[in-house]
Amino acid sequence: MTPVVELSGVFWGPKGQPDILHDLSLVVAEGEVLAICGANGAGKSSLLRLLYRHQAPRKGSVRLMGRDIWLMKAPEAARIVAAVLQEQPTDFALTARQIVALGRLPHRKGFGPGARDTAVVGAALRRMDLTAFADRAFGTLSGGERQRVMVARALAQEPQVIVLDEPTNHLDIRHQLELLALLRGLGLTVIATLHDLTLAAEFADRVIILHEGSIVADAPPDQALSEATIARAFNVTARVDRTGSAPRFSFQLHGH
Repeated sequence: MTPVVELSGVFWGPKGQPDILHDLSLVVAEGEVLAICGANGAGKSSLLRLLYRHQAPRKGSVRLMGRDIWLMKAPEAARIVAAVLQEQPTDFALTARQIVALGRLPHRKGFGPGARDTAVVGAALRRMDLTAFADRAFGTLSGGERQRVMVARALAQEPQVIVLDEPTNHLDIRHQLELLALLRGLGLTVIATLHDLTLAAEFADRVIILHEGSIVADAPPDQALSEATIARAFNVTARVDRTGSAPRFSFQLHGH
């Protein structure tokens, strides 16, 4: 099977500056749920920006469905990968339905939305449990509802991969768990950066830990999130309690 996403020997850094990402290689299979963890500045957002064709690698290649992402036009890449980013729409007057409909743009042919676009938007709203809010202005929705609107917009792209940058930020615990359960249930390939290691351990099939732009672990959560790896990646002393149904993490500064 062709991997959905494949990075080979990727290096990236801002123009005229040293590399932030060093020699990253990873293969993501269809339907896999992957969490990317690491300290601030480890390169998590930079890695995501390579996946949704926002920035090109300096060296190495990023492939979607076996094809180089930079040999595709942007709409074609957007039909494979949809991104849910931290920035939310600034036009708060748009309704939830109008924002979700923006996800249809990569599929647009000719003028205006067709019957299929309308059907896909309606299905995405239902999938994210937003039908009751569909015609409300985005600005009137709660943080959790807005985040679900952004995921519904991504679903309206009908992608094979959904990439999310810290999707649980600004959500309370119940909404974090609800959102992650919804994402897991989509049957899509899901790649999300998560700073909460407990959520990563519960949510992901596989965890990648970045440290200073390199992959220091790439394994199922119970192997990747080891005390030694966490200590290295976050520069703290870590203890993992595996007695419960989900691992519990506690951290201390070194030498305290």
